[in-house]
Amino acid sequence: MDWIIDFINQWGYVGLTICSFIAGSVIPLSSEAIVLACIGFLNPVWCLVAATIGNVAGGMTCYWMGTLGNMEWITKYLHVSPEKLARAQRYVERYGAWYAILAWIPILGSAISVALGYMHANKTITIVAMTIGKALRYAVLIWGTLGALSLF
Repeated sequence: MDWIIDFINQWGYVGLTICSFIAGSVIPLSSEAIVLACIGFLNPVWCLVAATIGNVAGGMTCYWMGTLGNMEWITKYLHVSPEKLARAQRYVERYGAWYAILAWIPILGSAISVALGYMHANKTITIVAMTIGKALRYAVLIWGTLGALSLF
């Protein structure tokens, strides 16, 4: 984790965006821990913006991989099992592209994004819903942490 913080310290918000992109796409990485570490030396509002942009771009990468419909790639590169994809597909059928609002959920979020792409859900609604969900997650995390720290 130290090398990630050093990278972000050197690259600032661009580095945070890149790390959040990676966390939101193929490589399992905790963007939440990274954001919490960054609010100690970067502006919390801009951390929220940078992390949201990167994480949504990562989620949309999973969406794009899902549109390709290649189950072998989905399993191998995105680590989404056919069972997780099938479960996510059932919810996408029920809720449509607005289901992307839950794409922030660890582990299941990638399956949701892939399922949305696999089923060719509306891209605009997917991006809007995904942005709302991921931004709210970071906002609660950042301001909850800052609020808790202010008690001490």
